[in-house]
Amino acid sequence: MIGRVVALGAYQGREAAALIVDGRLEDLLLKAEDGGGYAPGAILRGIVDRPMKGRGGVFVRLPGTSGFLRETSGLAPGQPVLVQISGQAEPGKAQPVTTRLLFKGRLAIVTPLVPGLNISRRIRDTQERARLGALATVGMAGFTAGLILRSAAEGQKEDMIAGEIAALRELAEAVLGDAKGAPELLVDAPGPHEAAWRDWADPAPDEVASEADCFARHGIDAMIDALRSPLVPFAGGGHMSIEPTRALIAVDVNTGPDTSPASSLKANISAARDLPRQLRLRGLGGQIIVDFAPMPKRDRPALEQQLRAAFKGESAETSLAGWTPLGNFELQRKRDRPPLAGLLPPASA
Repeated sequence: MIGRVVALGAYQGREAAALIVDGRLEDLLLKAEDGGGYAPGAILRGIVDRPMKGRGGVFVRLPGTSGFLRETSGLAPGQPVLVQISGQAEPGKAQPVTTRLLFKGRLAIVTPLVPGLNISRRIRDTQERARLGALATVGMAGFTAGLILRSAAEGQKEDMIAGEIAALRELAEAVLGDAKGAPELLVDAPGPHEAAWRDWADPAPDEVASEADCFARHGIDAMIDALRSPLVPFAGGGHMSIEPTRALIAVDVNTGPDTSPASSLKANISAARDLPRQLRLRGLGGQIIVDFAPMPKRDRPALEQQLRAAFKGESAETSLAGWTPLGNFELQRKRDRPPLAGLLPPASA
């Protein structure tokens, strides 16, 4: 199907949301089981614990687990602190947290520690920006927190925008006024359906499918099943293999049966263009080493350009470190969700 489809369904009995663009799976959210820490976006009251010498941060006691906070200015052990889960942690490690709370909606974001009223740069119409600016000014009057109006707010009715601003402001004021006390979960992270409705609204989908069989109807179950394999085939016959290890993610690119002089660059460009999507769908982050197919050094700038273009629109923070002395390419991607392999039952189940 040509177009943008948001599917709100279930995969093997677990709440799930999938974004399909022109028949290809672009994003996937799958609900994690309870007991694995907190999902990114959850807001908690914690207690500052001991500092971590040499790492420039402190541990924070959270309900049932611990967090690691790098923003330590003005904090002392035993002090209550409001934090938001900012990423995914490896098993047995403290979850990364931040004091820069974000209260996200589909149309707006309230930012308590970043004052100012801002409108998405993607909204370019002068009159529309003026209209949204007036709504933001009225909605945030008397509240020192900042506000961002997202691109999805463009063209929406005034009462809808004003209503969401009011709801987010009320939630933010309630949380900020509840800063003292024992560790407690104050705002849970959104589930897959809520997160998809909030974050995949722009550009507007051509279809929102929420019937019981929507995953099967759009072939999403099969697309998820394909992610169990480390092998990612390319249209030209080459492939890449993505193998998570304890220390890093290893990516190996091969040309397959094609032995022509241009085969290496062709396979490498295919890998570069699809790598961000594959990492996103598989929930992989941390240190990533890519062993591209052998090619002349003169082709590296063209390949690196493809990599930078591919990662440009990614929501997860990604740092492209560059080429290692052994000719591999190294990058770092923030862990923003649980690894898909840990959420799926064994393939034989």
